[in-house]
Amino acid sequence: MPDETSAMPIDGAGLPALEARLREDLDYLCWPGKPWVPERRKGDEPVADVVIVGGGMCGLVTWLALRTAGIERIRVIDRSPEGREGPWVTYARMRTLRSPKQLTGPAYGHGALTFQAWFRAQFGTAAWEELDKIPRPMWMDYLRWYRKALGVPVENGVSLDRVDPEGDLLRLHLSGAPEASVLTRKLIMATGRDGTGVPNIPGFMDGVSRRFWAHSSDDIDFDALRGRRVAVVGVGASAVDNAAEALERGAAEVRHLIRRAEMPTINKMMGIGSFGFVAGYCDLSDEWRWRFMNYSFVTQTPSPRGSTLRVSQHDNAHFHFDCPVTRVEESGDGLRLSLGKDKVLDTDFLILGTGFATDPMARTEFGAAAGDIALWQDVYAPPEGEENRELALFPYLNGDFSFREKVPGTAPWLENVYCFNFGATASLGKVSGDIPGVSDGAQWLATALSAKLYEEDIAAHWQGLQDYATPELLGDEWTASAVPEPVAAAAGKGAVA
Repeated sequence: MPDETSAMPIDGAGLPALEARLREDLDYLCWPGKPWVPERRKGDEPVADVVIVGGGMCGLVTWLALRTAGIERIRVIDRSPEGREGPWVTYARMRTLRSPKQLTGPAYGHGALTFQAWFRAQFGTAAWEELDKIPRPMWMDYLRWYRKALGVPVENGVSLDRVDPEGDLLRLHLSGAPEASVLTRKLIMATGRDGTGVPNIPGFMDGVSRRFWAHSSDDIDFDALRGRRVAVVGVGASAVDNAAEALERGAAEVRHLIRRAEMPTINKMMGIGSFGFVAGYCDLSDEWRWRFMNYSFVTQTPSPRGSTLRVSQHDNAHFHFDCPVTRVEESGDGLRLSLGKDKVLDTDFLILGTGFATDPMARTEFGAAAGDIALWQDVYAPPEGEENRELALFPYLNGDFSFREKVPGTAPWLENVYCFNFGATASLGKVSGDIPGVSDGAQWLATALSAKLYEEDIAAHWQGLQDYATPELLGDEWTASAVPEPVAAAAGKGAVA
């Protein structure tokens, strides 16, 4: 049985057999799908059918879904080095994933592409039965294998800097690619948790030197915190995991500063997870969608039990409830934090476990056009008592994951950009970032995008219908016969009296 903090397999001999099985299964399903999208060029410049930004879990399964649908001119770019896409071996610091190990995740209906198949091919059935949760580094190893097994052509070290409309196409300005820019018909932002926003930095950090604090998504030098006092804002998963990391690296103390009066203990969304919710959420009224998501945000998803115990097992770990941070000041070689109305705490270093703020205006890729994206606050006014500024800043998407313009006619090209990341949560549910629903979301996206491409090329498809001239019958399958002449009735029979 592999140690849960290790990403190293015991024996990789089973993977070649699994990969052969996967290839056979794909062959049986006639994968990839038959190409059907007409090739486009602008002068001598080729035009991609789709560019996917993000080579992590969402980008990989999106590529698989599009290739299954017969879309072939796809580019996948990711700014990270190969094998470091997404948060799993960068800023994620939990020991194991929260999701149950049995979930099929990005397998897209292929049993041989599941984490379970990958794990059992290497470690065996007994080890699978013993495994509790999926070790975080091991999930990244699985995604690396997923990419290799399918041959997903991710271009690493390539960043999308800006998007400009160019007729009915999009021009993408890139860094790190052979070309300074490329043309595409559709753009999918499979950019993860911060895909339509930025790390959430509270206003009380304004003016405070960065040498005294970090966000949980930063590359933190935890060894430098040995013997020092550390405070952590928040008690969600990222806050708790960073606190545990600091304690295990020898911090003198870690103090959780928690705005709530009590610890969140129930993952409400877990209680209603079903295919019905995945399929039906997007068709609910704005009132119901807001009600569901607002309730989920307000009650807050608790940190996993294992992560919380990882912190509380240390005698120098402290949980302070009803302690909202209202002010942060530099004090000597540390910080002085004002908590609520009358409490003060001195610390050497502060970690913000404050998550990400979803706000398309914070993204530079769209330039000034980010202001043309419709947000929930532009479309829906919640009833008194259900206001939620965080939720109000989520993009208000069309039913196919595409952005909607705030004022009709100002930026129609936004409908060619698809938000397949955490920013889609308020509009379409948890199908574009979380492990449980990501394959459903990818299939939904591929179907909708294919329909739009077909409609846009309808004249070409109509012409193709008329021009098609491959016969199924060659003319030697039958012999023409003449219709026989009528036979005269026999005398005396059949005569009319």
